[in-house]
Amino acid sequence: MTSNDEYVLQVLVENGLVTQAQIDKAAMSLRQEGETTVDVLVSMRVITEDQVLELLAHQFGMEYVHLSASEVEDRAAEAMDRATAHKYKIVPLLKHDGVLTIAMSDPMHYDALDNLSHMLDCHVEAVIAPHSEIMLVMDRLYPGESTLEGILAAAAGSDGLDITVEGGEAGDDKDDKDAPVIRLVSSLIMEACSMRASDIHLEPMERNFRIRYRIDGALQQRESPPKRLQGSILQRIKIMAGMKISEKRVPQDGRIQIKVRGRELDLRVSSVPTNHGESIVMRILDKQSISLGLPQLGFLSDDQQKFEGFIQMPDGVILVTGPTGSGKTTTLYACLGQINLPDRKLITVEDPVEYQLTGVNQVQVHKEIGMTFAAALRSILRQAPNIVMIGEIRDSETADIAMEAALTGHLVFSTLHTNDAPSAITRLLDIGVKPFLVASALRAAMAQRLVRCICEPCKEEHAITEREMKMLGPIAKNIQAAKVYKGRGCQICNLSGYKGRKGIFEMFAVEDSIQRMIFEHATATDVRARARELGMRTLREDGLLKVASGLTTIEEVLRATMGDAD
Repeated sequence: MTSNDEYVLQVLVENGLVTQAQIDKAAMSLRQEGETTVDVLVSMRVITEDQVLELLAHQFGMEYVHLSASEVEDRAAEAMDRATAHKYKIVPLLKHDGVLTIAMSDPMHYDALDNLSHMLDCHVEAVIAPHSEIMLVMDRLYPGESTLEGILAAAAGSDGLDITVEGGEAGDDKDDKDAPVIRLVSSLIMEACSMRASDIHLEPMERNFRIRYRIDGALQQRESPPKRLQGSILQRIKIMAGMKISEKRVPQDGRIQIKVRGRELDLRVSSVPTNHGESIVMRILDKQSISLGLPQLGFLSDDQQKFEGFIQMPDGVILVTGPTGSGKTTTLYACLGQINLPDRKLITVEDPVEYQLTGVNQVQVHKEIGMTFAAALRSILRQAPNIVMIGEIRDSETADIAMEAALTGHLVFSTLHTNDAPSAITRLLDIGVKPFLVASALRAAMAQRLVRCICEPCKEEHAITEREMKMLGPIAKNIQAAKVYKGRGCQICNLSGYKGRKGIFEMFAVEDSIQRMIFEHATATDVRARARELGMRTLREDGLLKVASGLTTIEEVLRATMGDAD
């Protein structure tokens, strides 16, 4: 509803409209990306949208109006185009003596008025109105522009398109090169790339065709094309990805290699049949983004020194753990880049090979022809490598071969899906690896998560709330005296307050006492307790150190470590 959920909640409590207990209950009910606690309170009918907006209007000294009772002047409508209105989620109401009055639903969208004054070369004043009414008036004001051409203008901007598909693709001849659907798909890809999106989600709904970008790990909804174009857009993407356009009943995978303004990108395309059409996700792999070194991953100095010591070992297994999307592959590639020297042979086994690494032999898994992780691993060990990277340990056979390779003088990197670093040991034992192999071969394990970084241009000091202190529990004392920050939200970060992501980590080395615990089949809790005694920082503790350094927010650390024990 607004760009600062925490401030609105504080105002609601101070005015007696909601209680802290109701806020806590609503916060536990958050389900959708981008949903706020205020949205949940409204949906729970604890408070109405009118009450929230009227209160905010009073706080900011603004007028609250219902647009159904307002007349929009022609001069005001002509002062602004649909692209601008949609970008700022506003509508013009009247223009008099060089002053343009607009309606907006977020009084904390601080930059909107200044940007509009500069853009429109006039003084801009605002009144507050419900978001739903603003969108209805917008559609009424600009009926001729709520078409494909309007969407193209908003998506492509004024820079034009500079996007090419390597090798061309079916249906991309000179006659239809500039067809609206082709340009729309190209502009979507270009816009997603310019916004640093990692995925493009195209999701057919019952009444609309939803498009969302995943930016810094969070999904953000974009303007939806008309539902009638759904089939043409999906068909265009399937043609580009080399998928069967006539087959809509089974999932398909494809790949698009493109250049956007000189940047080489690889799009991994996945389609899944749903009730209302095929849902397509395009994962954007930027070859430039994989050239990160260890310092860019977000390690604190002591952790980086410790991890660099792990990867310089002559043999053994180094495991990186975490859920899907936690940056494990990027970390492993950074490791390979650090130790990729002319006197060493590096081989990887991946599914799929996401990025091409110079000087590294990369093997693609093909299960359908029997080229599994285990089969590939057996073969590459005959190539006499010094260092082996296995994309993921999924079964006991792969794990056994990895451990045996480590015992025969190879340094092996791999990943596991576990919540924390000590659980890597119990996971290996659970899938059937013998304790003596784990104890002898495993050198270190590291868990990681990704947290969003505060946007520097709109960074401002933030007071720690009682709720945050309560959720942090006993370790709250570690940050109680520190200065913490938040992003206010600006155009650079698309009003999110965040830009970019860094890792938070917990790591430990397998030393003698932990080896004995492995032989004794100790639980993950016992291993974790011993690792803490040996100096391991938990994910949450590492995250709080980065909060204290001004890198991220308490909210982000709590989100990323909610399922982890301290």
